[in-house]
Amino acid sequence: MRHKNRVGEGSAGAYGSSTMTAAKTIENRMGLMAWAMLITLSILWGGSFFFAEVALRGLPTLTVVFLRVMLGAAVLWLVFLASVPKAKRQNLPWKDFLIMGFLNNAVPFSLLVWGQTQISSSLASIINATTPFFTVLVAHVLLADERMSRAKVIGVTAGFAGIVVLMGPGVLGGGDVGLAGQIACVGAAVSYAFAATFGRRFSGVTPLATATGQVTCSSLLLLPLVCVIDRPWTLSMPGWDVIGSVLGIAVGSTALAYILYFRILQVAGATNVALVTFLVPVSAIVLGTLILGEVLRPEHIAGMALIALGLAVIDGRLMDWLRPPRAT
Repeated sequence: MRHKNRVGEGSAGAYGSSTMTAAKTIENRMGLMAWAMLITLSILWGGSFFFAEVALRGLPTLTVVFLRVMLGAAVLWLVFLASVPKAKRQNLPWKDFLIMGFLNNAVPFSLLVWGQTQISSSLASIINATTPFFTVLVAHVLLADERMSRAKVIGVTAGFAGIVVLMGPGVLGGGDVGLAGQIACVGAAVSYAFAATFGRRFSGVTPLATATGQVTCSSLLLLPLVCVIDRPWTLSMPGWDVIGSVLGIAVGSTALAYILYFRILQVAGATNVALVTFLVPVSAIVLGTLILGEVLRPEHIAGMALIALGLAVIDGRLMDWLRPPRAT
């Protein structure tokens, strides 16, 4: 996909020309190891919805989000200090990291986790998959070199049709279908879209530094809110299932996922790593249905199909496959 689901979490350009050249040589066909890493990443990011659902059983929304970014930042700092040369740790753009942490972590993480207090983790993951559609729209407005193409228009139209199908009963006033939670998840997708556009300015910063910086700043942004609203020192000790889920979402779905994401980007290129957008809802739905007992309604499946179609059109490979071969 030209606009990957979480573009703000890393920039391919930060790896330098040698990496981009290597990525281009394998962009159209990934090896077994690259596919294994991609599927693992989709499980980690899809698992974030599952972990959040369990963590919410014993902790309030902001506390879950804060623990996710705070513990994730601690792990990323260990990796950053161990792997990034000292020269590249200097003069980091902390002001930009603060904005990125707000757009790419603090706001969307909070909206998604709160949304899951109203709707299932499976439905939240499907709505989150609409991020590329909003990214296309935001980039069209804000970036001169990212104008809408015919394929993007078709893809975005299909994607928003999927959103209407998902939210239709609530929009039309028919029953309690968690409309507020769905709107919150859409808001998270919009925030990710602005983060993706803003993230282009990090092309000169190592991706690991960007991830570490933004997660650190999002922790600082959330700390006073958690203290004022949740007052965590007054909360009772959660159960081991909640503690395990917090560790899972922080270490696995945040720190390890970022590290794995950068590795896939390095060896397979931005276009292939963007396939994770298709796989994350699958992972989240499998976990939600098998472990949490969630049920997808027919409109959820229909909406997901339209969203997947839109993503495939924007990705470009579907159009390439359908296009007749050129005569030689």
